Amino acid sequence: MSRLARPTNDRMIGGVCAALARRFGTSANTMRVIFLASCLLPGPQFLLYIALWILLPSEDKARTAW
Repeated sequence: MSRLARPTNDRMIGGVCAALARRFGTSANTMRVIFLASCLLPGPQFLLYIALWILLPSEDKARTAW
């Protein structure tokens, strides 16, 4: 598994779904559909997305840190 960082070239909004897709070995579109489907269920999905957007480093920043 790769390190969890938001990619610089496959972003739609914040790159969170693309980062999770890369981490778990699936396509970014599949992860986006899963996220949208999960938003139909009650829970803090949107807040989790915002928190991951803030907490996950961008790929270029993560590359310079290691």
